[in-house]
Amino acid sequence: MNMNRRLFIRTAALVMLVPAMTILSARLRADTGTCGGQTITLPFTDVMNSSFFCQIAEAYFSGLTNGTTPTTFDPNRTVDRGQMAAFITRTMDQSLRRGSRRAALNQWWTPQGPSSIPTTPTGSDPVAVASDGADLWVVNEHGSIVRVRASDRKLLSTFTAPGFGSSVLVARGLIYAARHSQSGTEDLYSIDPAQTGGAATFVVNLGTDAVLELAFDGNQIWASTTGGAVYIVSFGGLCFPPCVVTKDVGSAVPLQGILFDGSNIWVTHIGDNSLKKLDSSGNVLFSVTVGFNPREPVFDGINIWVPNNSISSDVTVVRVKDAQGDPLMTPFVLATLTGNGLDFPYAAAFDGERILVTSTGERVSLWRATDLVPLGNFSTGNGTYPLGACSDGINFWVAFYDAGKLARF
Repeated sequence: MNMNRRLFIRTAALVMLVPAMTILSARLRADTGTCGGQTITLPFTDVMNSSFFCQIAEAYFSGLTNGTTPTTFDPNRTVDRGQMAAFITRTMDQSLRRGSRRAALNQWWTPQGPSSIPTTPTGSDPVAVASDGADLWVVNEHGSIVRVRASDRKLLSTFTAPGFGSSVLVARGLIYAARHSQSGTEDLYSIDPAQTGGAATFVVNLGTDAVLELAFDGNQIWASTTGGAVYIVSFGGLCFPPCVVTKDVGSAVPLQGILFDGSNIWVTHIGDNSLKKLDSSGNVLFSVTVGFNPREPVFDGINIWVPNNSISSDVTVVRVKDAQGDPLMTPFVLATLTGNGLDFPYAAAFDGERILVTSTGERVSLWRATDLVPLGNFSTGNGTYPLGACSDGINFWVAFYDAGKLARF
């Protein structure tokens, strides 16, 4: 071996050894304490004498803070409002991420494309899907509602109801679907989950306008309609069979999406491109302008996410609750999201941590709910036409209209 090569090897070894010795030195000087009977070593050199050593250790191990430098924590340093905001949001994000059912099941992945998205054939033209916590209930536009087991995607049973429809609701221990009959009436049907299949049970005639979506406020079932009104269905007391009230929301233009936020019912109004807040009688309390052709929104506990199914391909995020979870007197548009694969977005779903938005341009897009950060977008494959979506707390589930399948994402 010539002298130059030996010199190069010795120099390279020293270059690698110096940072390694620096790291080792820092570790040797790291502070050690006892927490819960266990010896804990931190990379910091200024926390040994702190009465909050164990709390500092927990903050470091949970990802709340990395310290002011790699080797210092500055335990007595004053925290400003900006730093406090960072600490709180990191804590919240870590809690959501590490406390989710996906984390408990070690399912950290996100499907990256059609080949990693398993599907179940459901019948012709599935449009909507809802989870009861164990199974998925899928409405096929023409004639049937099917039950799919979430754990293995097995189709368990098929229920029939005359006419066509696009709505499904899990409420009152039952499954509800609205169907538009050949005679021009809109009828509400129910399914007892204890059934193993067969005909759905007729509940009540709603009216003549077709129902687009259903919601439940803990007392009444609400339905958005193609005629610009809501149907309000009440049960019990003098309402036997159930009582139905029709309430006009404004202009004979379809109300598409409908949801309950724990306090109020909200509907998306295609007529004036708005999200409207209703009281318990269906009166409009407030209206927020969103994007063009708003469709099926979702509530994340603080905000409502409204996909706008138009060439603008955006999602309007509306703040409707304050930090304590109380309704805002004046809801407002928090953000208008674009990009991230949005291509005529249609429906949104929330899994407790992330928001999924389907696009009829054969894609799904993900955001982190806490800070609206995009998490990526993924193709669902040619000929899928993704529409309705929901989450069971582990996975998202998407109805592939053209493909006649339910997809687990």
